[in-house]
Amino acid sequence: MTSRRQPVLIVFARAPRLGAVKRRLAAGIGDFAALNFYLRATQTILDRVSRDARWRTVLAMTPDDAAIGHSRWSGSFERLGQQQGNLGQRMERALLRFPSNPVLLIGSDIPDIGASQIAAGFAALGQNDLVFGPADDGGYWLVGARYGSLARGLFENVSWSSPNALADTLANAKQRRIALLEELIDIDTADDLARWTDSLPR
Repeated sequence: MTSRRQPVLIVFARAPRLGAVKRRLAAGIGDFAALNFYLRATQTILDRVSRDARWRTVLAMTPDDAAIGHSRWSGSFERLGQQQGNLGQRMERALLRFPSNPVLLIGSDIPDIGASQIAAGFAALGQNDLVFGPADDGGYWLVGARYGSLARGLFENVSWSSPNALADTLANAKQRRIALLEELIDIDTADDLARWTDSLPR
Protein backbone atom coordinates (compact mmCIF):
# COMPACT_ATOMS: atom_id res chain seq x y z
CA MET A 1 0.00 0.00 0.00
CA THR A 2 1.32 3.43 -0.99
CA SER A 3 0.28 6.49 1.03
CA ARG A 4 -0.88 9.51 -0.94
CA ARG A 5 2.18 11.49 0.07
CA GLN A 6 4.81 8.85 -0.67
CA PRO A 7 6.82 9.65 -3.82
CA VAL A 8 6.84 6.84 -6.39
CA LEU A 9 9.55 6.19 -8.98
CA ILE A 10 8.60 4.00 -11.95
CA VAL A 11 11.41 2.48 -14.01
CA PHE A 12 10.29 1.38 -17.48
CA ALA A 13 12.10 -1.63 -18.92
CA ARG A 14 11.74 -4.22 -21.65
CA ALA A 15 12.39 -7.91 -21.07
CA PRO A 16 16.10 -8.43 -21.83
CA ARG A 17 15.75 -10.83 -24.74
CA LEU A 18 18.29 -11.12 -27.54
CA GLY A 19 17.19 -9.18 -30.60
CA ALA A 20 14.27 -7.53 -28.76
CA VAL A 21 16.05 -4.63 -26.98
CA LYS A 22 18.01 -1.61 -28.24
CA ARG A 23 17.53 -2.52 -31.90
CA ARG A 24 18.98 0.74 -33.22
CA LEU A 25 22.02 0.27 -30.99
CA ALA A 26 22.27 -3.37 -32.09
CA ALA A 27 22.41 -2.26 -35.72
CA GLY A 28 25.76 -0.64 -34.90
CA ILE A 29 27.32 -2.94 -32.32
CA GLY A 30 25.47 -6.26 -32.70
CA ASP A 31 22.68 -7.96 -30.78
CA PHE A 32 24.84 -9.50 -28.06
CA ALA A 33 26.68 -6.27 -27.27
CA ALA A 34 23.41 -4.30 -27.25
CA LEU A 35 21.81 -6.81 -24.89
CA ASN A 36 24.83 -6.72 -22.56
CA PHE A 37 24.74 -2.92 -22.52
CA TYR A 38 21.03 -2.97 -21.68
CA LEU A 39 21.47 -5.51 -18.90
CA ARG A 40 24.32 -3.56 -17.30
CA ALA A 41 22.72 -0.14 -17.70
CA THR A 42 19.39 -1.24 -16.25
CA GLN A 43 20.94 -3.01 -13.27
CA THR A 44 23.19 -0.02 -12.57
CA ILE A 45 20.25 2.38 -12.57
CA LEU A 46 18.16 0.09 -10.35
CA ASP A 47 21.06 -0.27 -7.91
CA ARG A 48 21.42 3.51 -7.70
CA VAL A 49 17.77 4.44 -7.29
CA SER A 50 15.95 1.54 -5.64
CA ARG A 51 17.94 1.60 -2.40
CA ASP A 52 16.90 5.16 -1.57
CA ALA A 53 14.26 5.31 1.16
CA ARG A 54 12.99 8.71 0.02
CA TRP A 55 10.77 7.08 -2.61
CA ARG A 56 9.19 3.75 -3.53
CA THR A 57 10.66 2.16 -6.67
CA VAL A 58 8.52 0.16 -9.09
CA LEU A 59 9.93 -1.72 -12.11
CA ALA A 60 7.34 -1.75 -14.93
CA MET A 61 8.10 -4.43 -17.51
CA THR A 62 6.98 -5.26 -21.03
CA PRO A 63 5.77 -7.76 -22.04
CA ASP A 64 3.71 -8.34 -18.92
CA ASP A 65 4.90 -11.91 -18.35
CA ALA A 66 8.42 -10.55 -17.78
CA ALA A 67 7.21 -9.01 -14.51
CA ILE A 68 6.24 -12.41 -13.12
CA GLY A 69 8.68 -14.72 -11.40
CA HIS A 70 12.44 -14.55 -11.85
CA SER A 71 13.91 -11.35 -13.24
CA ARG A 72 17.37 -10.79 -14.69
CA TRP A 73 17.57 -7.71 -12.47
CA SER A 74 17.99 -8.04 -8.73
CA GLY A 75 16.76 -5.70 -6.03
CA SER A 76 13.97 -5.09 -3.56
CA PHE A 77 11.44 -3.31 -5.75
CA GLU A 78 7.92 -4.10 -6.90
CA ARG A 79 7.45 -5.44 -10.43
CA LEU A 80 4.44 -4.60 -12.58
CA GLY A 81 3.44 -5.24 -16.17
CA GLN A 82 3.09 -2.26 -18.53
CA GLN A 83 0.05 -3.85 -20.23
CA GLN A 84 -0.91 -3.25 -23.85
CA GLY A 85 -0.72 -0.11 -26.00
CA ASN A 86 1.83 2.20 -27.52
CA LEU A 87 4.54 3.81 -25.41
CA GLY A 88 2.44 6.84 -24.53
CA GLN A 89 -0.54 4.74 -23.50
CA ARG A 90 1.64 2.53 -21.32
CA MET A 91 3.36 5.51 -19.69
CA GLU A 92 0.06 7.26 -18.97
CA ARG A 93 -1.40 4.10 -17.49
CA ALA A 94 1.64 3.63 -15.23
CA LEU A 95 1.51 7.19 -13.91
CA LEU A 96 -2.26 7.03 -13.37
CA ARG A 97 -1.79 4.03 -11.08
CA PHE A 98 -0.69 6.60 -8.47
CA PRO A 99 -3.26 9.40 -8.97
CA SER A 100 -2.60 11.18 -5.67
CA ASN A 101 1.17 10.68 -5.37
CA PRO A 102 4.18 12.60 -6.64
CA VAL A 103 5.40 10.22 -9.34
CA LEU A 104 8.36 10.08 -11.71
CA LEU A 105 8.91 7.74 -14.65
CA ILE A 106 12.31 7.03 -16.19
CA GLY A 107 13.72 4.75 -18.86
CA SER A 108 16.35 2.14 -18.18
CA ASP A 109 18.93 3.01 -20.84
CA ILE A 110 20.26 6.39 -19.63
CA PRO A 111 23.50 5.43 -17.83
CA ASP A 112 23.91 8.77 -16.06
CA ILE A 113 20.67 8.53 -14.04
CA GLY A 114 21.28 8.31 -10.31
CA ALA A 115 19.64 9.14 -7.01
CA SER A 116 20.61 12.81 -7.27
CA GLN A 117 18.66 13.23 -10.52
CA ILE A 118 15.62 11.50 -9.03
CA ALA A 119 15.77 13.66 -5.91
CA ALA A 120 15.96 16.75 -8.13
CA GLY A 121 12.89 15.59 -10.02
CA PHE A 122 10.80 15.16 -6.88
CA ALA A 123 12.06 18.47 -5.52
CA ALA A 124 10.92 20.22 -8.71
CA LEU A 125 7.41 18.87 -8.19
CA GLY A 126 7.18 20.83 -4.97
CA GLN A 127 6.70 23.99 -7.05
CA ASN A 128 5.50 22.58 -10.40
CA ASP A 129 2.82 20.35 -11.86
CA LEU A 130 5.10 18.49 -14.28
CA VAL A 131 8.82 17.86 -14.62
CA PHE A 132 10.87 16.62 -17.57
CA GLY A 133 14.46 15.52 -17.98
CA PRO A 134 15.40 16.46 -21.55
CA ALA A 135 17.56 14.11 -23.60
CA ASP A 136 20.02 15.46 -26.11
CA ASP A 137 18.09 13.88 -29.01
CA GLY A 138 14.86 15.84 -28.50
CA GLY A 139 13.24 13.25 -26.28
CA TYR A 140 13.30 12.98 -22.51
CA TRP A 141 14.75 10.61 -19.93
CA LEU A 142 12.33 11.53 -17.13
CA VAL A 143 8.74 12.67 -16.85
CA GLY A 144 6.93 13.32 -13.61
CA ALA A 145 3.77 14.76 -12.16
CA ARG A 146 2.94 16.36 -8.80
CA TYR A 147 -0.02 13.96 -8.79
CA GLY A 148 -0.19 10.99 -11.12
CA SER A 149 -3.65 12.09 -12.25
CA LEU A 150 -2.07 15.11 -13.99
CA ALA A 151 -0.59 12.76 -16.61
CA ARG A 152 -3.97 12.13 -18.26
CA GLY A 153 -3.76 13.08 -21.93
CA LEU A 154 -0.10 14.10 -21.67
CA PHE A 155 1.22 11.66 -24.28
CA GLU A 156 -1.35 12.00 -27.06
CA ASN A 157 -0.05 12.45 -30.62
CA VAL A 158 3.62 12.32 -29.58
CA SER A 159 6.16 11.41 -32.28
CA TRP A 160 8.18 8.90 -30.29
CA SER A 161 11.85 8.28 -31.18
CA SER A 162 11.95 11.62 -32.96
CA PRO A 163 13.51 15.04 -32.24
CA ASN A 164 9.98 16.29 -31.50
CA ALA A 165 9.05 13.94 -28.66
CA LEU A 166 9.57 16.47 -25.86
CA ALA A 167 8.04 19.35 -27.82
CA ASP A 168 4.98 17.26 -28.66
CA THR A 169 4.52 16.29 -25.02
CA LEU A 170 4.94 19.87 -23.81
CA ALA A 171 2.24 20.92 -26.28
CA ASN A 172 -0.17 18.67 -24.36
CA ALA A 173 0.75 20.21 -21.00
CA LYS A 174 -1.50 23.25 -21.57
CA GLN A 175 -1.46 25.62 -18.57
CA ARG A 176 0.46 23.34 -16.20
CA ARG A 177 3.60 24.60 -14.48
CA ILE A 178 6.64 22.82 -15.91
CA ALA A 179 10.21 22.33 -14.67
CA LEU A 180 13.12 21.05 -16.75
CA LEU A 181 16.05 19.14 -15.29
CA GLU A 182 19.56 18.69 -16.70
CA GLU A 183 20.01 17.25 -20.18
CA LEU A 184 21.41 13.70 -20.38
CA ILE A 185 22.53 11.44 -23.24
CA ASP A 186 19.97 8.88 -24.38
CA ILE A 187 21.78 5.78 -25.70
CA ASP A 188 19.84 4.71 -28.80
CA THR A 189 22.58 4.26 -31.41
CA ALA A 190 26.25 3.33 -31.63
CA ASP A 191 27.07 7.02 -32.11
CA ASP A 192 25.22 7.84 -28.86
CA LEU A 193 27.19 5.18 -27.04
CA ALA A 194 30.47 6.52 -28.42
CA ARG A 195 29.59 10.10 -27.39
CA TRP A 196 28.63 8.96 -23.90
CA THR A 197 31.81 6.90 -23.55
CA ASP A 198 33.88 9.92 -24.64
CA SER A 199 32.15 12.04 -21.97
CA LEU A 200 33.25 9.80 -19.12
CA PRO A 201 36.08 10.99 -16.84
CA ARG A 202 39.45 9.55 -17.78
